[in-house]
Amino acid sequence: MVLDLGLPDMTGFELLKQLEKERHISLPPVIVYTGKELSREDEAELRRFADSIIIKGVKSEERLLDETALFLHRMVKTMPEKKQKMIISLHDRENIFTAKKILVVDDDMRNVFALARVLKDKGMNVIKAEDGKKALSLLNEHPDVDLVLMDIMMPVLDGYETTKKIREQARFTRLPIIALTAKAMKDDREKCIAAGASDYLSKPVDVDRLLSMMRVWLYK
Repeated sequence: MVLDLGLPDMTGFELLKQLEKERHISLPPVIVYTGKELSREDEAELRRFADSIIIKGVKSEERLLDETALFLHRMVKTMPEKKQKMIISLHDRENIFTAKKILVVDDDMRNVFALARVLKDKGMNVIKAEDGKKALSLLNEHPDVDLVLMDIMMPVLDGYETTKKIREQARFTRLPIIALTAKAMKDDREKCIAAGASDYLSKPVDVDRLLSMMRVWLYK
């Protein structure tokens, strides 16, 4: 079930709670697909029912298709040709992850090495930066970086300022930057997007969700 929260007769929250009470109904996998910004409490409540939460925005339709196909376990060949090509591209390791150059920016080296291990296992080349200034320097040395994973809460030059400085350079206007922050506050996403981030993910990082998001932004 793909569920919007803003229904005309009841909210998505109320519908899920009502379905939970119906003993004869077995609730299927639920993907919440909404334009509503969620507070930490809202998200925690939804996680009781929902397998995935997608905020409507840039690239959200591709993510919805990707995650819906995963839950349905459908054979790709049964889908329309256009959708087949999209799914194949999104999940083809050779086309999506192999040899992609990823810049990981985080002042906590434990996070950096944990992420780097996962990405390298998927065939990606990883460059590490422990702060914003180092990230800017590495981008000058490696302008062919395919995607940036940007920690927001860093000393001196935080992720917001670093992202803004990256976007000031014309050559990086289309570079995918995924913001990672431990503070899952309601306005975090707006701040990240306003600073120039392409997408947003809260910590602790859900690896499957991160890889799904990366597939979308690396898809060309």
